[in-house]
Amino acid sequence: MSSTSTEPIRFDTKIAVLLREDLEPWQRLNVTAFLVSGLGATVPEVIGEPYEDADGVQYLPMFRQPVLVFQGTKETLTAAHGRALSRALPRSVFTSDLFTTGNDRDNRAAVRAVGTGELDLVGMAVYGPKNAVDKVLKGARMHP
Repeated sequence: MSSTSTEPIRFDTKIAVLLREDLEPWQRLNVTAFLVSGLGATVPEVIGEPYEDADGVQYLPMFRQPVLVFQGTKETLTAAHGRALSRALPRSVFTSDLFTTGNDRDNRAAVRAVGTGELDLVGMAVYGPKNAVDKVLKGARMHP
């Protein structure tokens, strides 16, 4: 008999990615991967325990909860960014300029070169209490 509970695990927090709806499929995947990497690196409570298969092979830990992916217009993304900032939620951003850079140093320089209100956002990730993240995502819809 397994010692794990059959009760579903409920989280009072949410990890969400919001993508601009006009991205190409490869861009959506790339942006999502980059955005969530920032959360895992700076918000340790989102990371679960390492994995191990039945043969004892070990694997890296991953997020302890689902990552929900949303999409919206450029305006929706800009508004969500402002709401995330006003709530001081942990967040990461991906701007259109990052499609033309090839490394972390140039990525950071590209973001640093543009004022907050002028960022050409194509995606953002946010983490926090469910209700706060839901308010940040107002107007966005689940990614198909």
